[in-house]
Amino acid sequence: MTFRDKLRRFLATTKMVTLRTLGGLAMLVVFVICAFGAMRVAIHGREVTVPSLANLSDADAAIAAKKLGLNLSVENRFYAATIPANHVLSQSPLPGSTVRRGGQIRVTESLGTQQVPVPDVTGQDEHPATLMLKRLQLELGAVAHIPGPGPSGVVLAQSPPPNVAGLDGPRVAILIADDEDAPASVGYVMPSIVGLTVATAQSRLSSAGLHIALPTAQEAPAVPELTPLDPSNATPPDPAIPPTIAPPPVLSTSIITSQSPLPGRRVSRADNIHITVTNSPPSP
Repeated sequence: MTFRDKLRRFLATTKMVTLRTLGGLAMLVVFVICAFGAMRVAIHGREVTVPSLANLSDADAAIAAKKLGLNLSVENRFYAATIPANHVLSQSPLPGSTVRRGGQIRVTESLGTQQVPVPDVTGQDEHPATLMLKRLQLELGAVAHIPGPGPSGVVLAQSPPPNVAGLDGPRVAILIADDEDAPASVGYVMPSIVGLTVATAQSRLSSAGLHIALPTAQEAPAVPELTPLDPSNATPPDPAIPPTIAPPPVLSTSIITSQSPLPGRRVSRADNIHITVTNSPPSP
């Protein structure tokens, strides 16, 4: 075999190996693309778009959520003259949001127009007063205690007052008399204020002598006077540290999204109630 024949055979073999290698690489690229596409389909296949449940009945809203693999929970109930009772007033997450299947939609339920008058429970013992509220399908709100004259355990005051109209919710807070020699630092059970406006939460907490600690200009830390530095010694900002984002302004109409202390915790008048809010309006 001549040198030319050997060279021709070598080139043919090299070409075959190159074609096989390129074919293998092409198959590998196709496999990676298909795997990536399948992964995206699997991920997005577990995601659904939150539907609008506003104005639906509780039963219809639960059915609509179940069809998408979502769970429905009623977190708040408010009076609403324009929305029938047992219908959805608002929801979270908002319609159009993307969530995973098996997620939860929290809704606020309408109680319809206020039809139950607020009874007068002042002068009654705490237990009978609580039973009366339950019989009228009213909820017991904050319960505060204060040392005062007279028998212990008697309701001294209530909020809202008797026979008031135009309530936003069915809760009634009461103030209970304690012995005059009882310690002044009486503990209360922290109620849930998530989902309420700041104004509504302040009104309810004030009946127990509690208050929300709102950030004010006076609470902002003082900025110390800076001494000019040599630019050659200046330290550049660390890109790994995210910039500080100012929280949204707290308005009376802001919606409370979280609270501290949590509901059910023991609080006293010396404690500050801290909140985070959103200024996005709830769904209609």
